[in-house]
Amino acid sequence: MNERQALLERALGHHQAGRLGQAQALYREILAQEPGQPDAQHFLGLLGCQLGQYDAGLALMEQSLAARREPAYLNNLGNMLREHGRLEEAIARYQEAVRLQVDYAEAHNNLGNALREAGRAQEAMYCCARAIELSPQSAQAYNNLGNALQDLGELDAAAVSYGKAIALAPGYAQAYSNLGNVQRARQQMDAAIGSYRQAIGLQPDLHVAHHGLGLALRATGDLAGAAASLRASLKLNTADVINSYATVLRDQGELDEAASYYRKAIALSPDDAQAYSNLSGVLRRQQQFAEALSMSDRAVALSPEQAQAWNALGNAQHSLDDLPGATRSYRRALELDNDDAGAHHNLALVLLKQERTDEALVHCRRALALEGPNASMLVNLGDTLRAQGDIDSALDAYRDALTLDPAEPLLVYQRLLFCAAGTHTVTPERFIDDARRCGALMAATARPYRHLPTERTRTGALRVGLVSGDLRQHPSGIFLENVLDHIDARRIELIAYSTCAKHDEVTDRLKHKFGLWRDVHDLGPEALARRIHDDAVDVLVDLSGHTQFSGLSAFAWKPAPVQVSWLGFFATTGLSQIDYFLGDRHVLPETEEAHFVERPWRLPDSYLCFTPPRESVSVGPLPMLSNGHVTFGCFGKLIKIGDNVVELWSRMLHALPDSRLFLKALGLEHPGAREATKARFAAHGIDEGRLILEGPSPRALYLDAYNRVDITLSPFPYGGGTTTAEGLWMGVPVLGMKGDRFVTHICESLLHTAGLGEWIAEDEEDYVRKALAYAGDPGKLNTLRAGLRAQVLNSPLCDAKRFARSLESAFEQMWSRYVAGADKTLEES
Repeated sequence: MNERQALLERALGHHQAGRLGQAQALYREILAQEPGQPDAQHFLGLLGCQLGQYDAGLALMEQSLAARREPAYLNNLGNMLREHGRLEEAIARYQEAVRLQVDYAEAHNNLGNALREAGRAQEAMYCCARAIELSPQSAQAYNNLGNALQDLGELDAAAVSYGKAIALAPGYAQAYSNLGNVQRARQQMDAAIGSYRQAIGLQPDLHVAHHGLGLALRATGDLAGAAASLRASLKLNTADVINSYATVLRDQGELDEAASYYRKAIALSPDDAQAYSNLSGVLRRQQQFAEALSMSDRAVALSPEQAQAWNALGNAQHSLDDLPGATRSYRRALELDNDDAGAHHNLALVLLKQERTDEALVHCRRALALEGPNASMLVNLGDTLRAQGDIDSALDAYRDALTLDPAEPLLVYQRLLFCAAGTHTVTPERFIDDARRCGALMAATARPYRHLPTERTRTGALRVGLVSGDLRQHPSGIFLENVLDHIDARRIELIAYSTCAKHDEVTDRLKHKFGLWRDVHDLGPEALARRIHDDAVDVLVDLSGHTQFSGLSAFAWKPAPVQVSWLGFFATTGLSQIDYFLGDRHVLPETEEAHFVERPWRLPDSYLCFTPPRESVSVGPLPMLSNGHVTFGCFGKLIKIGDNVVELWSRMLHALPDSRLFLKALGLEHPGAREATKARFAAHGIDEGRLILEGPSPRALYLDAYNRVDITLSPFPYGGGTTTAEGLWMGVPVLGMKGDRFVTHICESLLHTAGLGEWIAEDEEDYVRKALAYAGDPGKLNTLRAGLRAQVLNSPLCDAKRFARSLESAFEQMWSRYVAGADKTLEES
């Protein structure tokens, strides 16, 4: 061996051992002795690339090839070009290497890798297979073949190939990580987690394995484990890794931190539409709706063919109440991917808000068909069916949702209870069972306040808090307004807790009737309870029950010594922390006390006091005198008109062949709801020409519509409350049904209090008999119509002063009972 060859051997030894400075000095010494020596040039260039000096290094490697076209040199140059991002040049060098040496297994393998990176997976597979043919013991070649097969979607074959790589090299961490990727893609999460952990055990700093493990753990619901693993993978510093970590933070509710990482992902990859869409979702949850919309617009601009970007844009528009815009965006998402269950679900939500229930139902069912059982989709299905009046099917959907551990089970229970109270298919016994479960759910996380004996004595007015989401143009507002004018501030100090942000002119009038008004719609149950407790409320009154915008959950904290439910709901709350349910002898008969968790408290007249409308609408003449036929009417919600009601009303219409039925309700302004209603009556032989179907209208026009009705029909078991009072005010008598539960008794209470007890039917046969008898006596109807408004106005139903005295006495007596009970407890202790 000559001296120059010895120097080269020493230089290569230092190079291979990582002593790059010493290797570099020796390569330069050789080139000083023999300028252009190809080996020294090549390896000095390789060393330069390894030090990040690519331009100089690659130039030296190219120069060495001019002197000697060595396959190994071509292979090394290909590696450095690929590492430097010059992929097509790298492929060309590998191809030349294998042309010069057809059995060069390593070059075939490297060519396969480069082709795969260039998106040429089919060619990559052939190259890797050739490498294996030439070197059957090459674990790396099997690993690379697995990568190519995975890219081609051949997951089973890819798993086999990774398995062979591991069998040949049991310590091959990257192969375990790649196997985990395949298993995760095949939804074999437990196996994938095992493979990733094996990879990390072999090579703790293998960040891609940490990333894969995090994704697999997230898929199993282990968010804490996923966050830890993805945090360990952040050293990769790529947009997709940062995006994944941000998504887990989002899932954990760490919205500020998630938004920060999404922004980092965008900074690294400004054209990543997915990151913009994800950031938009977080901003939406933070109620930063304008910026969320901006991010979604950017995502769509970057990727107009990406369904998810359009879906995110629809979400942002939905948050800003741009329902037409959201509808268009969701439809565009579905044009791009009609199998996107989430987009179908979202579209159903906005269609329902637009009261396009037929279309909403189609997309609800499509979402469930694609996704399978899903709690939120079932809730949406229930809401849509309820809006169409199909209460029993809605109940089935809500019950199915509850079996799937929904994110907000309390909201599902409250929907279920609202529906269940109004259908004859749910017995009072089953209802109270469901209500108790709901009450237990509200109480599970509450820590009730203790009310000390020193707080029990009052020297001034009793502080009474009213908690409601309906202090506006709503039945609760209608039945409250006149009463509040007559509350004696020396006896009762009223405090309002408004749990809904919606305000109107009724709200403005009501505000002046309270000593203190608090807008609390942004407070959760605990914070609301604390506010009430700090206000030293003596008697707290729930006016919403299980309805929208309810503050009922705060009552589980027992913020006031005495708690009552009144007016806003028509069945038990199921909450044992509420002491009383305020009603009257008609709605709370002794025989039905078992229907309630709360103790009944009965006012002497009706538990409702009607506020006459401000609109000046006169009572018109009896329509049948000019029409020549009777017109029955019902202006209540469609959900009140169950199949049993349709069947009975159809019998009446058949018995009076010239009669008409006038239905006026929210929803009937839409063709779909009108057609569905016609079909329900057509099933009982009633021609659509005998139905008058109208949607809602401004209040004065709504009241005037009663002048086209001869007799109002109250449905059952969910009878009319506000519509009964309004019908009577407009001179139209109401035919009601005696029931077996509070919600049906509401109509009875109003009729008894107005002096029309004879208009209450004992059963279905009596209901039909009375309808036919009254319809057959126009003279009696005409006389009744002429004097009915005065009769109602002079009855206890409109005597707000009398009602206010009864209400004050009820609250004071409840307080006295509490004080007596506290005294007794003190004596016993």
